[in-house]
Amino acid sequence: MTQSNWSVPETEVVQRIHERLDADGTDVLATIVDVEGNAYRRPGAKMLLDEAGDGVGSITAGCLEDELLAEAQSVRERGRPKLVTYDLMEDEDDVWGLGVGCNGVIDVLLEPLTDAYRPAVEAVVDGRDVAVLTVLEGDGDSFRRGDRVYYRPTAAALETPAGEPATDWPETLAEPAADLAERGRADVVEITHRGERLTVFIDGLAAPDELVVFGSGHDVGPVTELAAKNDFRVTVVGFRGSVDLADRFPDADATTTTAPAAVDEAIDLDDRTYAVVMTHNFIDDRLAVEQLLDSGVPYVGLMGPRERFEEMLEEFTEEGRSFDDETLSRLYTPIGLDLGGGSPYQIAHSIVAEVLAVANDRTPKHLTAREGHIHDRVSVDSEENIPST
Repeated sequence: MTQSNWSVPETEVVQRIHERLDADGTDVLATIVDVEGNAYRRPGAKMLLDEAGDGVGSITAGCLEDELLAEAQSVRERGRPKLVTYDLMEDEDDVWGLGVGCNGVIDVLLEPLTDAYRPAVEAVVDGRDVAVLTVLEGDGDSFRRGDRVYYRPTAAALETPAGEPATDWPETLAEPAADLAERGRADVVEITHRGERLTVFIDGLAAPDELVVFGSGHDVGPVTELAAKNDFRVTVVGFRGSVDLADRFPDADATTTTAPAAVDEAIDLDDRTYAVVMTHNFIDDRLAVEQLLDSGVPYVGLMGPRERFEEMLEEFTEEGRSFDDETLSRLYTPIGLDLGGGSPYQIAHSIVAEVLAVANDRTPKHLTAREGHIHDRVSVDSEENIPST
C-alpha cells in the first residue's frame, strides 16, 4: 500500500468505499471495533483492502499490514465476517516480528464489502449522520456475526439496510446509537435480547464538520489543503473581485463568492461550522466577523493582530452594537496556536490545529503532559444504561 493511500482522511476512505460498492469487486473492509490499552487508532478506524492486496486507510501505524492482508484473503475465500484480536501488550521484537510499541490489544472486524454497507456511506457522502450497528457475537440462533442495521437521526429508529423497521432488533440500542452518530464515535455494547446475549458494535459516522475560509489570497491555499486532510469539509468564500476560486483552491469542497454583508445568506452557519477570516481587508473582515458572531458558530478565527479587532470593537460600539463575553469567547484573534513558525504552511498548521482543538473540545498542550490515553474513550456498554429486552 502506498503512503498516500495509507494516510488519506476518513472522509476519503468512506468515498472510496462508496466507489468500490459499484465496482463489483471482492473488497474486504477492516474496522477496529475495540481497543484495550494503547493503540495507534481508536474504534471506528477503517481500512479497505482489495483483491490485489492494495489498501486505503489505516487502522495501525502499518505494523499489521501483512497480517491484515492474509486475514482479508481468508474472509474473501469464506465469504463471511471474521473477528480477529491482535495482542500487542508485550513490546518485544518477537511480537508479530516487529516490536511495534503499541502496548495494546485491538479487535478488528474484517468483512466482505457488500451492498448492506451502502446506506452508511451514502449518508456520509450526503452530509448526514448515521450509526451502523453490527453483531459481533451472539449465543443464540437469531443473530449471526455481521448482521447489521442502521440508525438515522431523521428516522429516530433502527432500520434494515433496505430501509425497513428493524423489528427483530432491541429498540433500546437506538439511544446509544443516536449519541454515537452525533459524536462520530464508536463503541461495543452488550445486551440480552429475548434471552439471547448479544455483543454489538455501534459505529457512529458523523457528517464532516465544515470549515469556511473567507479570503482569496495565496495564504488560503495551505489552510484549505491541511483542513481537507484533517477531515473538514472546506468551503472558500471570496468577496468582490474573487475569480477562479475552484481552480486556485482545488482542495476545497466548494467555493462561492458573495458580498461581505451577505455572508449569512450565502452559506449555512450552524454549530458544526468553523470560520477562518483572512481577507486582509479591514472592512470585509469586520462585516464577516459581525455576522459570524451573530450566527453562533463555535469558532471564528480572525487573521491579524489583536489591536485590529479592538479597532473593530470600537466601530461596533459606535454603531450601537455590543457582544457579551460568551459571544466574544468564540472569537480567536490573533488566529492560531503559538507554534513559533512563520512560513505559510507553518501558519496554516497553527490555524488548523487550533480549529481541531476547539472542534474536539481540547485545551492544546504537549501529549507528554497528558495523563491517561491519548484518545478519549467512550463507554455506553453498561447494561444498567441499556435495558435488556
